[in-house]
Parts: sequence; structure tokens; C-alpha cells
Amino acid sequence: MPRVGLSPDLLTSAAAELADDVGFPQVTLSALARRFGVQTASLYAHVADLDALRARVAVRALAELADRLAEALAGRSGRDALAALAQAQREYAVEHPGRWQATRHPLDAAAARASAGPRLADLNRAVLRGYDLPESEQVHAVRLLGATIHGYLDLQQSGSFDHSTPDADTSWERAVDALDTLLRHWPTREKDRA
Repeated sequence: MPRVGLSPDLLTSAAAELADDVGFPQVTLSALARRFGVQTASLYAHVADLDALRARVAVRALAELADRLAEALAGRSGRDALAALAQAQREYAVEHPGRWQATRHPLDAAAARASAGPRLADLNRAVLRGYDLPESEQVHAVRLLGATIHGYLDLQQSGSFDHSTPDADTSWERAVDALDTLLRHWPTREKDRA
């Protein structure tokens, strides 16, 4: 019998908060049960298992991030849109470090399609409309944006930039400048030019 007051949405919210407090990899059913003062077994009436709970947190984080990016990108184009895209992700990663980690949790194909992941890809492609990239190159550019932004933020979250100069903010701006330059001068292969 389900415990009164618990629900999948309540558990997802609590797991997202727990992820921000202790890190997404440390989100466990037993840690969540402790937060509610219940036995771990009582959670199984609401979530199938730990992976299902983590997937719910990932789906929520992706939706939150997509909403942030859509708001940040409204009315912007070119470098301004690129900087807004990057900064909105950086702010989300700082404010919600565990949820940021959750955005890379592997989802099964159906959950991935139903998540805000495709919307995030569309938002990235919207930024690319401000650059003269052939459609055939856009997937590569979206992947580059994701790898650069996620990689930088993951390194910053882990403290990799804490003991060096210049500060991480300066390098962040240089990274955005470099991405802008690359997107304006996107390389094409010789065979694609023919």
C-alpha cells in the first residue's frame, strides 16, 4: 500500500534537491527514504527502481534547462544568442549542480524522445541560424557546442580551474569568442565544396 503523501512527483522533486545537495551520483533510494523518514521499500510503490528515479530527475532537469534556454534566447541572434545559450547553461549548472549532472543521465530511446532533449537540440540549432552553416553541418556544430559547454562546466564544477590564472570567467568568455569565430568560419571538407 502506498504511503500517504508520497508520489512519483514528490519523490522526483526531493531527488532533484538531493542531487543538488550531494551530487547526482549520490542519489539513492535509501538516501531519499531517509529524507522522508520511511523505509526504502515504501518508495517502490512510487518508482520502479533507482534508475527509474534517476531518469525522472534527468527528464525534469532537461525540461528546466530547455525552459531557461528558450527564455534566454528570445529575440537574440548571432554571438549574442550563442553567449546567452552558454550563460544560461552555466547559471543552471551553478544553481543546480546535481540536476546539471543529471542532464547527461542515459535515457532509453522512448524516454529520450519524450524528454526535452530534442527541444534542447532545436534551441541549439536556433542559435546556429545566426551563422552561415550548411544544414549538413548543423549536427556537428550542435555536438561541438554541447561538448565544449558541458566539458568546460564539468571541469569548473570539479574545481579544475580553482588554482590557476586567469580566472575561469575570463577563460569562459574566450571560449565563447572562440566558438563564435569557429561558427562564423566553419570548415567544410574539400569533397563537400565540389
